[in-house]
Amino acid sequence: MVGLFYIYLPMSWQIPTQVEQDIIAGKAKYQTFQTGNGGQSILQVPPNSFVVIFGYDFSPAGGGWRVADTATAQNQLTPSDLRFFETQQISFYTGTDFFPFIHHVNTEHSVFRSDASLATGEYYTIDSTPIARQVYITSTNDVTITHGLIQTATPATTGAIPVTSRTPGFLTYGGSGQLIQAQTNYGPGATPLQFMQPSPKDFQDFGLGLLPGNPDNQAFATPDATNGLIEANVHLASIAADFPRNAATNYYLCLHYAIYSKTIPEQRG
Repeated sequence: MVGLFYIYLPMSWQIPTQVEQDIIAGKAKYQTFQTGNGGQSILQVPPNSFVVIFGYDFSPAGGGWRVADTATAQNQLTPSDLRFFETQQISFYTGTDFFPFIHHVNTEHSVFRSDASLATGEYYTIDSTPIARQVYITSTNDVTITHGLIQTATPATTGAIPVTSRTPGFLTYGGSGQLIQAQTNYGPGATPLQFMQPSPKDFQDFGLGLLPGNPDNQAFATPDATNGLIEANVHLASIAADFPRNAATNYYLCLHYAIYSKTIPEQRG
């Protein structure tokens, strides 16, 4: 008799069909990797094996505290502190490929009434409800996982976009005359990652200027304790030394992946 088993995953994503078939057939093994707290983790991949990461559940940092609209002794965070947690980034580096994911995190607003005084008040909290995302990342190497907070994305260059075959008038900003954002700096002030739009090549071809030192066609932050990617515990400890000890304030990440005990098959054209 053949036994069946089921893997229950969040409704917002599903196991890729071929991966699911391989797991059922015993060609691959379903596993999870859960990390959190510190912003740097490594998923180890054994020799002569490869992994297919097909989803993750992300619980954002910053939960467990509330920010009231007035300063009282009970307040643990200020609105400016809370803002640090509203944009968070997770990235994966496989040794050959880099996959960044930026998440905007909800801030919840609540209104309450005191039974004793019948006075009303309000407070704001970070919604740390897990976020499910489907991905497809393969690697024969250890996978480096980085998490952090993004506080700033600095506008650097604006410019008008001409009409081209890829930026037609009326359908895009081509020919509109608007000075759109063409360069945004993420990261430390001296050597930031510079996100170029519409693309690094277009930035020059459209006469928006010479390319800077670190151009990229993707938006993501690089580590910097002031302007770029900020490790969540570093920020928590800067508010109060004991903040990182509270489990609810930390981020958690659970990867869902399949591991194959063989090398990746060669793709034939």
